[in-house]
Amino acid sequence: MATAHAPASAAGPGTGGPLAALRGRPALGKLLLLLAVAAVAVPLVHARWGGGAWPGALTADLSAPLGEVNDWIVSNRDSHPLFVYFLGHVSNAVVLSVRGVYLALLALGWAGVTAVAALVAWRTAGVRLAVTAGACFVVCGLLGMWVPTMQTLALMVVAVLASVVLGILLGLAAGLSDRTFRFLRPVLDTMQVLPAFAYLLPVVLVFGIGVPGAVLATVVYAAPPMARLTALGLRGADAGVMEAVTSLGATGRQRLLTARLPLARKELLLGLNQTIMMALSMAVIASVIGAGGLGDRVYQALSSVDVGAALAAGIPIVLLAVVLDRTTEAAGRKAGTEPTGRAALRGARGWALAAVLAAAVAVVGRLGGGRVWPEGGVVPVAGPVNTAKDWMVDHLYTGIPVIGGTADWAAHFTSWILNPLRGGLQGLPWWSVLLIVAALAWTIGTWRTALTAVLAMAAIGVLGVWEPSMDTLSQVVAAVAVTLVLGFAVAVGAARSERLERGLRPVLDVFQTMPQFVYLIPVVALFGVGRAPAAAAAVVYALPAVVRITTQGLRGVDPAAMECARSLGATPGQQLRQVQLPLARPALLLAVNQGVVLVLAVVIIGGLVGSGALGYDVVFGLAQGDLATGLVAGAAIVCLGLMLDRVTQPTARRSRKES
Repeated sequence: MATAHAPASAAGPGTGGPLAALRGRPALGKLLLLLAVAAVAVPLVHARWGGGAWPGALTADLSAPLGEVNDWIVSNRDSHPLFVYFLGHVSNAVVLSVRGVYLALLALGWAGVTAVAALVAWRTAGVRLAVTAGACFVVCGLLGMWVPTMQTLALMVVAVLASVVLGILLGLAAGLSDRTFRFLRPVLDTMQVLPAFAYLLPVVLVFGIGVPGAVLATVVYAAPPMARLTALGLRGADAGVMEAVTSLGATGRQRLLTARLPLARKELLLGLNQTIMMALSMAVIASVIGAGGLGDRVYQALSSVDVGAALAAGIPIVLLAVVLDRTTEAAGRKAGTEPTGRAALRGARGWALAAVLAAAVAVVGRLGGGRVWPEGGVVPVAGPVNTAKDWMVDHLYTGIPVIGGTADWAAHFTSWILNPLRGGLQGLPWWSVLLIVAALAWTIGTWRTALTAVLAMAAIGVLGVWEPSMDTLSQVVAAVAVTLVLGFAVAVGAARSERLERGLRPVLDVFQTMPQFVYLIPVVALFGVGRAPAAAAAVVYALPAVVRITTQGLRGVDPAAMECARSLGATPGQQLRQVQLPLARPALLLAVNQGVVLVLAVVIIGGLVGSGALGYDVVFGLAQGDLATGLVAGAAIVCLGLMLDRVTQPTARRSRKES
C-alpha cells in the first residue's frame, strides 16, 4: 500500500515556509526587520527634520557650560583647596619622582645604565638579548641622544610604575567582583578607543604644561591593558585549583595571594608588556605638552620637517621599545617554568651577581668620567639622512614621467578618493547614516551592538560636530581600505611562505614598536601637508597589526580541512577563497577591527599636519586651551571609535541548547 508524504510546508507550524527560511538565515531576518522599521520611521523623520546634515533642533550647545568650567579651573588653579592640597601635591610628587629617577640614571653613568640593561636582559632572556640590550643603549649614545633617552626613560619608569599599580588595583576589583567588572568594562572600552592625543587637553588644563601633565596622561592611557589582563587572569584561574585551596580552609586573602595571583602570572606580565609599550608611545606624544626627552626632539623635527633629526631621535625610541618588549615578553614566557642553568646562577643568587657586576661597571665608568655619553663618541646621522631626503624630494616629489611623483599621488588620492568620499558622507541624510550603521552592527552582532553604535553616532550629531566627524570618517574609511588591501595581500603571501614570514618579522617588529608620532615626518617630507599624508602615515602604522593577525589566522586553519580541499583537487586560489578565508573569519574581523582603531589614532594626530576635521579641533583646543572645542572633539572621537569598534567586531552570542 502506497503512503502519501505530506509536503514539508504542511508538516506543522514552524517546520517550513518563509518563517523557517528566515529562522535559518538570521542575518536576512534582521535586515528585513530593519527595512520594515525604516519604511515606517524614515518618512516620519524626514517630514519632521528633513534630510541632509544633522538638524540644529537636535543639537546641544556645550560651549557655554564647558567654557564656564574652563574659566573656573583657570581662575581657581592656584587657590582652590582641591588644587592646593591634593592635585598640587600629586604634581609635586610626580616632578620629584621623575627628577629622582633621572638623577639616579645620571649617577649610574652611561656604562652603568648599559650594564644594568644588559644584565637584566641576561637574567630574563639569556645572552643573546643581553647583547642586544647593551648594543641598543650604545647606539642611543652614538646617535647623540643619551640625555634625551635618559629623560624619556625616567618619565617612563615613573609612569609605568603608577600605571601598573593603578591597573592592578582596577584589575583586582574587576577580577573579584562581577558587578565591578560590568561597570569597568565600558570605561576601559572608552579609554581604549580614545586616541592618545585626546587625553592631553584636560590634563593640561588641570596640571599645565610640563612633566606632571605628561606623566598623568601617560598613566591614564597605559593603565587599561594592565587592568584588563589582570582581571582576565584572575577570572580565568583554574577552578579545580581554587576549589582545592578553598577546601583546605584558606581565607579569601590567602586564596588571592597563594592561588589566583600565581596562576595569573603570565597575564600580569603580558599586561606589564602592553603597559610599557603604550606608555612609551604616549610619552613621545606627550612631548606636545612639555614632556621633554626624545619626544620633544621628534616634535621639534616635525615642526621643521627635519627628517634627519627625527630619525636620530626616532631610532632610540624604537630601540627602547624593542629592549623593553623583548625583556618583558621573555619574562612572560618563563613565568611558572623551572629555572635552568647552573645552580649558582638561579633565583636570588643570579640577581645578586648581576647587581654586583652592574655596580662594578658603574663605578669604573664614573671613575673614568662617564656620567653622560662623551661628545667625541657621537656619530652624526642627521646630515646624511637629510641629504638623502633632499635627493628623494628632488627626484620623487614630482615630475617623474608617466607615474608622476609622490606629491602627484597625494593630490590624486585626495581628489579621487578622499574628496568624493567626504562629499558622499556629508551629503547623505543623517538618518540614512544611522540606518547604515545599524545594519552593519546588527549584521555581525546583536541588537544591543546595533543600539550602541547608533547611539554613538547620534551623540556625534547632538554634540554639533556632524560634518567634521564625517570628514574624519572618510579619512578613516579610505585609509582602512588601503590598509586591508595591502595587509591581506602581504598576509596571504606570508601565510604561504615561511621565508617571506621570517623576512617580514623584523620589519614588522620595527614598524609596530615605533610610536605614532614618528610616522608623520617622512610622509610630510614626501607628500607635503594635508589629508593624504595623514592617511599614508595611518596606513603604515596600522599595516603591521593587520598583517600579523591575518597571517596567524590563515596559518591557524585546521590542516585536515586544507588536506581535504587538496584531495578534492582544489587549486591554491580555491583553497584560499573557499577554505582558508571562511575558516579564518574571526581573525580577519579582528584584523579589520584593529586596523580601524589604529588608523583612527593616527588620523587624529594628523591634525598636526593638516588633516583637518576632528584632529584639527583637538590640536586647536590644545594649543589655545579651549576646553569646549577640544573636549567636544575628543568626545566625538570616542563616539566615532566606539561605533567603528562595534561595526567591525562581532559580538559573541550565547548559544541556546535545543530541547
